[in-house]
Amino acid sequence: MSLGVHLARWDLVPDGEPITTPSSLLLAVRHNGVPAMLKITRGEEERRGGALMAWWDGDSATKVLAQHGPALLLERATGPRSLAAMVADGQDDEASRILCDVAMRLHVPRVAPLPELVPLARWFEALAPAARTYGDLLAQADSMVGALLADPRDVVVLHGDIHHGNVLDGGERGWLAIDPKGLLGERTFDFVNILRNPDAAVALAPGRFDHQVAVLAAAASVDRRRLLDWTLAFAGLSASWHLAEGTPADLDFAIAALAAA
Repeated sequence: MSLGVHLARWDLVPDGEPITTPSSLLLAVRHNGVPAMLKITRGEEERRGGALMAWWDGDSATKVLAQHGPALLLERATGPRSLAAMVADGQDDEASRILCDVAMRLHVPRVAPLPELVPLARWFEALAPAARTYGDLLAQADSMVGALLADPRDVVVLHGDIHHGNVLDGGERGWLAIDPKGLLGERTFDFVNILRNPDAAVALAPGRFDHQVAVLAAAASVDRRRLLDWTLAFAGLSASWHLAEGTPADLDFAIAALAAA
C-alpha cells in the first residue's frame, strides 16, 4: 500500500523525504500541524514492536497516534538533544544513566493486557547452531544463556534494543524510546546493548567497558556479574546474526571477550 493512501487516511502533510530501512519505511509528517512520524512496518518483529508501543501509550516511549494494518502514526520527538552527541561531548556516564532510567520506566507493569511478546529463550535460538559451528566465545555465550535462562530473575516486558539511537529527546515529554523488539525476560538484558554503543570506537575505548559496567550496575540496580553474563550472551547472539548474514562481527567478539574476562 502506498504512502499516499496513509497520508490521505490521516490527513497528513509530508515534512521531509521518505527514509527506507531494512525493516520499515519512514516519513516525517505533520498531523493537524503537529510533527509526527508515519511508519510502514515490514515483518513480524516490527508489527510486534508497534503493538508494544501502543501498549506503553506514550509513557516513556513515543505515543502511537493512529494505527492501520502495517502503518503507524507516531509522535515525533523533535528535541535538540542527542545521547550520542552527549557521549561525544564527554557525558558518557550521564547518557548511560538516562538510558537506564528510560528502560526502568518501560519495565513498570501496566494494567492493560500484555501484547504479544517473544520470550528470551526464543530470541536466543540462533545462538546454539552458531556455537556448534564456531565454538570458542560463541560456545561460552551459549553455555551462559543456558545458565541464565534456567534461573530467570525480575522478568518484565523488555524493549529489547535500548541504545543511544533508540532513545530520543521528546522536549517537555522527556526522553522517549522508539523501535522496541517486544521481548519478555530478565530486566538486566535491557541494559547490555548500552555497552556496545553508540559506536565501536567508543565501546572499545580503553577502560570504557569496565567503567560503564559499574555505571550501569549502579544506575539500573542490577548485579554486576549478572550484567556481564548477559553481555556475553547477547554479544554471542549478535555475532551469530552477523555471521549468518555474512557481515563483520568484530565488535561482537570484542565485547564478548571483555565480558568473558
